[in-house]
Amino acid sequence: QVQLVESGGGLVQAGGSLRLSCAASGSIHSINRMAWYRQGPGKQRELVALIISGDGSNYADSVKGRFTISRDNAKNTVYLQMNSLKPEDTAVYYCNLHMVSGYNFWGQGIQVTVSS
Repeated sequence: QVQLVESGGGLVQAGGSLRLSCAASGSIHSINRMAWYRQGPGKQRELVALIISGDGSNYADSVKGRFTISRDNAKNTVYLQMNSLKPEDTAVYYCNLHMVSGYNFWGQGIQVTVSS
């Protein structure tokens, strides 16, 4: 079993910054990728950013240039640095861990609210 614990969310004004963290623990073997998704009010869950083995990363077009995903392999932790936040970034953010074996795990979600 794998547990993902997110932290760092909250309320921020437009233009501000937040840093999300997601610490993974438990039976972790051969991580394929870690990612951040979000689900805004009345919207479907969408991929925000992912980081794969070898440190390759991808971003949604809406966050490119503003968000940065990074990973500390020693701590099994993934981060999402969010700068120049906009009200449309308001959502519940979810951490995702995908293993080479195909197992997929989700965090409980953390609220990010950006006020205008």
